[in-house]
Amino acid sequence: MHEKVMNIGTVRELTGLSERQIRYYEEKQLIFPRRSKGGARKFSFEDVERLKEIHMKMKDGFRTFDLRKSAAGTLKLDSGRS
Repeated sequence: MHEKVMNIGTVRELTGLSERQIRYYEEKQLIFPRRSKGGARKFSFEDVERLKEIHMKMKDGFRTFDLRKSAAGTLKLDSGRS
């Protein structure tokens, strides 16, 4: 589902990330939530999966710059995990 319907609190619960981390990944142009008329961020299920993958890559030592460069693709970088 590509519809952006979830608020940041729901995304926080689904990913285990803090709201600050989610906003940081947006600031670094790794995710692109839609904004409601009132300015609230709205996310899709694909955004949730992307956030989980971004966080895993960051824990593996990737930098936001590396992830942003690869974001032109799909973030499917080989992290060495089995």
